[in-house]
Amino acid sequence: MALQNRVTPFGDIVATPERGLMMGNRGILHDENRRLGRRRWTHKAWICCVTEFRGRKRQVMALGRYTELFFLDEAVALAAGHRPCFECRREAARTYAACWGGSPRAGEMDRVLHAERLDGRRRRIHVRESAALPDGAFVSRNGSAWLVAGPLLLRYTPGEYDAAIARPADAVEVLTPPATLRALRAGYAPLLHPSAEARSAL
Repeated sequence: MALQNRVTPFGDIVATPERGLMMGNRGILHDENRRLGRRRWTHKAWICCVTEFRGRKRQVMALGRYTELFFLDEAVALAAGHRPCFECRREAARTYAACWGGSPRAGEMDRVLHAERLDGRRRRIHVRESAALPDGAFVSRNGSAWLVAGPLLLRYTPGEYDAAIARPADAVEVLTPPATLRALRAGYAPLLHPSAEARSAL
């Protein structure tokens, strides 16, 4: 049975067998039976990591260790409110911080992102004009999450991007936090699942 450790662009943590390209954490969320309790975070440093780093091996959801979370790709992690890790993804994290502007420290970015991704314990949604959104952002439309890719929106599923539609002209509900939108607009390019390029080319 699949563990409940896969994160969607909405920030929800669900059980699905696909792992995706990226890993991250929000602290210890599971119990001795590797089941999640009610908490969905224990600290404000929500990070996004590579799945392999310096040959380290981990038992997923080991007792007393942070809960490994998995994302289809980095754009999904950013939409959920995570940022690049300064250890395993140092260059990406530095680029993200530079695109953020003002040479912020990790803790400062975490505080801003925390305020932008949550309204109390509920997900905070931001409304923006679709035409102004940078590539790599995520929007919510008709109950699904869609990746902005040039003139298209690509529909997210746990295993791939499986459909494409024209980017709408009206205002949309945006999942990606505003601070990350600014970083994307300034040139930060998240790592995308191969299906994003394949779907864009159809």
